[in-house]
Amino acid sequence: MEAQSPMERTAISPESAGRSQRLKEATTSIHERLDDAVMRRQPFSSIENYRLFLLVQHAFHRHVEALYRSPAVSRLFPMIAGRSRVQFIELDLADLDVSRPDYAQRPQFDGEVALPTALGWLYVAEGAKLGAAFLLKHARLIGLSEDFGARHLAAAEAGRASEWRAFRAGLDAAELPADSEADVISGANAAFANVRAALARVYGAGETGAPSRGVLGSIQPRGWT
Repeated sequence: MEAQSPMERTAISPESAGRSQRLKEATTSIHERLDDAVMRRQPFSSIENYRLFLLVQHAFHRHVEALYRSPAVSRLFPMIAGRSRVQFIELDLADLDVSRPDYAQRPQFDGEVALPTALGWLYVAEGAKLGAAFLLKHARLIGLSEDFGARHLAAAEAGRASEWRAFRAGLDAAELPADSEADVISGANAAFANVRAALARVYGAGETGAPSRGVLGSIQPRGWT
């Protein structure tokens, strides 16, 4: 996780914009670097590359699974229960004959929740669902669908945009101590860093191809309103 400079911490004040907008602005750089790193691995160029992408997705989403059952989170987002994507990723892995991974370390959230940090992680996980619409189009090109192999990219019954607006409204309305706002941003940065580390573990350090902007919506919302 990259530390924020004093300038980054003071450039976006709590009074200048909603929390979701501040998060988007504060994480643009790390998001863009991750976006390029993922797309250089060409996750939709073949089923084999997509299998690796699923492993990266599972490695990240297992960390936030407990947040969807957290009473503290549910008080802010009554609609969030059952919205974890881990179970769907595991069905996708089974569709493609990939064993569920075993991990040496426990998930990031597995017990008491530090709410500001958790909100940063959830911002990344929930924002992923809007961009998943673009990924689903690419998954279909290699024979996958919402019913086979790409279940975790499917839209919720309420619709992607509606879900995101409801989450963003709760995020913006959450009452947090003023000195914890930086922890929300740090949590989002940590979530991005976690995906980047999973990417390096699963695909290896090497990168192939050229970045494809505008495709990797499943990592974080960019430019969404």
